[in-house]
Amino acid sequence: MAFQIENKLVIGVASSALFDLTGSHQVYQDSGPDEYRNFQERNIDVILGKGVAFPFIRRFLNINKCFPRQMPVEVVLFSRNSPETGLRVMRSIAHYGLDISRAAFMTGTAPYPYLPAFNTSLFLSANEQDVKSAIAANYPAGLVLPSKIVDDDDDVELRVAFDFDGVIADDEAESVFKKDGLDQFHAHEALHVDRPHAPGPLADMFQKLALMQRMEERAQRRDPGYRKVLRIAIITARSAPSHERVVTTLKSWGVSANETFFLGGMDKARVLSVFKPHIFFDDQLTHLKSSPGGTIPMVHVPFGIANRRPEA
Repeated sequence: MAFQIENKLVIGVASSALFDLTGSHQVYQDSGPDEYRNFQERNIDVILGKGVAFPFIRRFLNINKCFPRQMPVEVVLFSRNSPETGLRVMRSIAHYGLDISRAAFMTGTAPYPYLPAFNTSLFLSANEQDVKSAIAANYPAGLVLPSKIVDDDDDVELRVAFDFDGVIADDEAESVFKKDGLDQFHAHEALHVDRPHAPGPLADMFQKLALMQRMEERAQRRDPGYRKVLRIAIITARSAPSHERVVTTLKSWGVSANETFFLGGMDKARVLSVFKPHIFFDDQLTHLKSSPGGTIPMVHVPFGIANRRPEA
């Protein structure tokens, strides 16, 4: 039986994250909404180029091809376009064969208030204000940062990488680090090693991806020839002794990652260049600006103390 949307892992994606709208946005900036509308209508059959989130979304939807009876994942398009100007986006979706049937066209207004209506575990957008507003409303969201698009058709695996603090978990430990320094951070985490962290903004997404992995494990037990498509990594600046609370937290949720890296402040790009995720989530822009060659799709999660302005 197919999953109802209440039980699916649903990702909401803005057209600005899914496709390259650089040219369209420039028309809007230079000439206003009327000329933008005319431009989109004139180019309705001109297929849009792939955006930063495209390789991730394409592989994410392929999970349904592995489980056609359950169809456990879904992508919903959220757009500031009107339905008329959004036709070009929908035709581009059809051209690329993306199984996206649900959409919300907001005609110039922010789409984030509707995220709970679609049971959304993640909202991806290139609109910084929309993402910040969603996070402020306690909705899971991430800002896709500019990068080169690499989409190898022969690479069927979906690789997703997460930072831990401020992404999967809350920013409790990060707050201690920012206020009191590294030694007190380690002491705090050692003291609370048996107490799981509260969930962060992408905890629900992480847990549902772990459910997809359990489905894959069952499929492989039934059919040893089944090839798993999903790999998850946690890449955190933590090191011993603060690593134990990460394990405690994940164990309390009944989930785990395929690969977990405790880097102790080492440049994350060194690991990312090997793992080659199709998307990487981090709450700190300084970690995201060290992408090797600009080819790793980076997503900023503007949550918690790392993203608050210092008090004057």
